[in-house]
Amino acid sequence: MKTYGEALRHGVQRLRVAGVGSPEWDTRILISHLIHCGHLDIPLHEKPMPGFGLAFQSLLSRRERREPLQYVLGTAWFGPLDLKVGPGVFIPRPETEVMADWAVHHAPGPRMVDLCSGSGALALYFQHYVPQAEVRAVELSDAALEFTLSNTRGTRVEVVQADATDSHVLEDWNGTADLVLSNPPYVPENPNLQPEVYHDPHLAVFGGDDGMGVIRGLIPTIARLLRPGGIMAIEHDDTTGEAVLDAVRDHGGFSHIAPLRDLTGTPRFVTAQRAVD
Repeated sequence: MKTYGEALRHGVQRLRVAGVGSPEWDTRILISHLIHCGHLDIPLHEKPMPGFGLAFQSLLSRRERREPLQYVLGTAWFGPLDLKVGPGVFIPRPETEVMADWAVHHAPGPRMVDLCSGSGALALYFQHYVPQAEVRAVELSDAALEFTLSNTRGTRVEVVQADATDSHVLEDWNGTADLVLSNPPYVPENPNLQPEVYHDPHLAVFGGDDGMGVIRGLIPTIARLLRPGGIMAIEHDDTTGEAVLDAVRDHGGFSHIAPLRDLTGTPRFVTAQRAVD
């Protein structure tokens, strides 16, 4: 590879053969990551810096094996945030930013809870745009918790290691939260998804045979934590929207229950308000 342009063409070809859906984007990101420039600012006609070839081949091989790009880089972008990620923590997806943005614009107060927090994406997004917020992030997994703690270090987000479906989690906040968000494990068990999905922790992705196992357990926790008039949103699989709406309705403690669509127009979230007596 005598130039960065040659490296780009080489990488695109290898990733295309490997079945990666966005081979040019991924290759550009890998190169720009190594030479510290924008992905559109790669000096394609220049000779690569010393050591570039070995480093590039190492990262390219990982992506070629369908390891997620974010794990290869050690970083996931979420709105204005650069979050540390790696094996053991769920990679936040761009579609979840819709729920995060909805929360910032609709929260009736500054006390927020992020259940099944993982990287801390939702908690940190809310804290970023609502600096005065009181935020708690709940995560159970030891492996994921390392990233939750690392990403929230130096912020006002309080991290709690606990099962978000436990009837006593955050009980000192019972009836006081203005906002509860969750991007829980919600994918129905499925062996036929894209290979990248299976690099995420299984327990952070899959919600049982119907994808509803964790969501059903979260609804009582959310109802218990919210004050009357407080709001909530849960992300769900694109096949389970009606099931989540029904589960929230069946609880009986919520009003204004509605779907929220992602940027593709797909119902991706359920929002609701804690009923006011």
